[in-house]
Amino acid sequence: MNADCLSIRSALWVWHSDTGKGSWHFLTIDGDIASNIHDHAAIARLELGLPRKRGWGSLKVEAQIGATIWRTSIFPSKKGAEYLLPVKAKVRKAEGLIEGDNVMLTLRLI
Repeated sequence: MNADCLSIRSALWVWHSDTGKGSWHFLTIDGDIASNIHDHAAIARLELGLPRKRGWGSLKVEAQIGATIWRTSIFPSKKGAEYLLPVKAKVRKAEGLIEGDNVMLTLRLI
């Protein structure tokens, strides 16, 4: 990762479906970091002539937790001032993460 990266500490939490048939693990990106991401995405759309928004307002990122680096997308939360990063099982297993862990996350927008 390079100097254009954003770092945040966030607690790993789990969303469960209403039917109980599925769940997802997330990290919440909020505060100044979320504001910076929102501004960067808006500028990139204008400068590069990109479509207004991707599916669900998602943004492509490269994420790093510990030694694990992967490409994924972040999504705006329903609260509007936050983004959510899904953390897949392969990453959680590699880094020994469980719900409630306070995780250091580094992001690079792509």
